Amino acid sequence: MRLGVLDIGSNTVHLLLVDAHPGARPVPFASHKRPLSLVQFLDKAGNINDAGQHELTEFVLEAWEFAARHKADDLLAFCTSAIREATNGPDVLARVEHETTVALRELTGREEASMTFFAVRRWYGWGAGPILDLDIGGGSFEMALGQDELPELALSVPLGASRLTRDWLPEDPPSARSVKELRRYIRATLKPAVRSFGELGRANLVAGTSKTFRSLARIAGAAPSGAGPYVKRELFTSDLGLWAQRISAMSNEDRLHLPGVSEARAPQLLAGALVAEAALEMFEFPSMEICPWALREGLILRRLDQLVFEGPADPAGHIGPAAPRELERPGDADSLTE
Repeated sequence: MRLGVLDIGSNTVHLLLVDAHPGARPVPFASHKRPLSLVQFLDKAGNINDAGQHELTEFVLEAWEFAARHKADDLLAFCTSAIREATNGPDVLARVEHETTVALRELTGREEASMTFFAVRRWYGWGAGPILDLDIGGGSFEMALGQDELPELALSVPLGASRLTRDWLPEDPPSARSVKELRRYIRATLKPAVRSFGELGRANLVAGTSKTFRSLARIAGAAPSGAGPYVKRELFTSDLGLWAQRISAMSNEDRLHLPGVSEARAPQLLAGALVAEAALEMFEFPSMEICPWALREGLILRRLDQLVFEGPADPAGHIGPAAPRELERPGDADSLTE
């Protein structure tokens, strides 16, 4: 069956279509995305303004049409911290559903961390032992640790790269004072979270699962995305310290000349590097591996598991996987999205 995952993040809005069935790895079929930093549309009261809501609604319609055109059987639609923390988040979700029939599910920070960890576990397998997963988004930073499919502890803190850039690094390039103050704030925010994880023992593997980590690894010499997902990519704490210093002296325009850095990501690259450096140092790991699977894959895999174990009962009372259905058009009753 063909599954679609619509991800409304803080930096981008992204639809991923995959061909998958229970017991098999999901194979990417097509992708449709657009840079859309919803935090840039926040007013002083913390509301997403009308322009931001319009941009979001337009993309959701685009994504639905893209999924229908490519014959998706199921569409999972969700949103993370950008809408979760907006003052008018519920109103935004209601408007999107009213205008598109697509109901976006709002994930909590812990759900986001747990589903990302679930994807990491499936990628590395049981042989990896206890895993610590770190994920830097635009609005939040997720951490999860465990040795099973779901983590023993999952936490989310407000250390997203876009948020920190907006609140702490207004200059281009940033001042030394701003960078110093941000470093202090990041470590103070991380300290209680790191202490909580200390009670669970040490991980065998640290995984990084975000575009920010992939960009930082690429800058530090890791293989480009064109080399494929099975190439091992590592990011070392020592390299992070070096590159954080270099990036802090660069303007946003200069950062665009670094490998793998897009125009949308360039302004927040320094904030992401500072969070990554602090996290690895405070968890006392010299390096991390970059995992190609993250939240979207976690939700897809979870959905496939549900089709096997939680399928609806048929009239005879038998339990089986849910049968795929065609995607209804916007405005139809009984929309498939959830």
